[in-house]
Amino acid sequence: MKFAIIQRLLLGFVLIIAVIVLNFLLLQLAPGDVVDSMLAEAGGGDAEMAARLREAYGLDEPIYIQLLKYLGRVLTGDLGYSFYYDETVATLLLQRLPTTLMLTLSALVIAVFLGTLFGVYAALRPNGLFSNFVTILSLFGYATPVFWLGMIVLLVFALYLPWFPAYGIRSFPAPDTVIGRAVDIAYHLVLPTFTLAILYLANYSRISRAAMMDVLGADYIRTARTKGLPERKVIFKHALKNASLPVVTLAGLQLAQVFSGAVLVETVFSLPGVGPLLYESIVRRDFPVILGVLFGAAATTIVANIITDLIYKRMDPRIKSIT
Repeated sequence: MKFAIIQRLLLGFVLIIAVIVLNFLLLQLAPGDVVDSMLAEAGGGDAEMAARLREAYGLDEPIYIQLLKYLGRVLTGDLGYSFYYDETVATLLLQRLPTTLMLTLSALVIAVFLGTLFGVYAALRPNGLFSNFVTILSLFGYATPVFWLGMIVLLVFALYLPWFPAYGIRSFPAPDTVIGRAVDIAYHLVLPTFTLAILYLANYSRISRAAMMDVLGADYIRTARTKGLPERKVIFKHALKNASLPVVTLAGLQLAQVFSGAVLVETVFSLPGVGPLLYESIVRRDFPVILGVLFGAAATTIVANIITDLIYKRMDPRIKSIT
């Protein structure tokens, strides 16, 4: 087990280096750089000023030199310095990461829990009304762009029915007590979390429905029912344990997708997370920040996949290796 984990970590390290190199080269192919963006916002500038700025930022060096220097800094824990924000990339990410984590993890937990619950009850009556509802919800989740759904939710529940805040993550002035501030943050996260969760809830409900229907036809389920075990115990103790294995796998694989959805949701609801930071950095060609966000997303995805393998093995003892 320890050897397998070390092997996966080494493989993940190589994959992260490959992602960094690929992202760096792709950004270099994009037209313009941060100097062009700065000069455009300043109303223009001559070629001499642009050359001095590129020299100051090290952008005048060959691409392979810039890449080697960047890799060397990343390996020492330095994600670089933001050209536009005049701040280290690590500091910018640490300031905005808590909001993104709260949104992403909350949406993922809600989607997995409700999606699995919906799938279980839909599998018990595959031709019933609720099962058809789960099927329609799955199609809706696949077909709906997250930014469109966010705008609709914003219009309905923040504008026409002003039940929740339309933007931000806290009120001004903020409540005085710690509990009050926590409740205030949770209140602001209701609409963004609902928007992000409902899309991925459709995936988990469909997967858990199919897995549960397959498990309910297994021999050991029929044996459990023959022994006279209560139906609730048969469903939630025996059947659900095996039916949840595909859901766990999907949750680990979809973490990066949920993160990308959170980027769009944060932009729609003006949350001070990584999403608006990434968007503004793309517009301003602030490549160190873009690379830092992509690096964090890749590292999180790889670690999540390793954790998913461990959980999968824990839930299914028949698996002897996580490789």
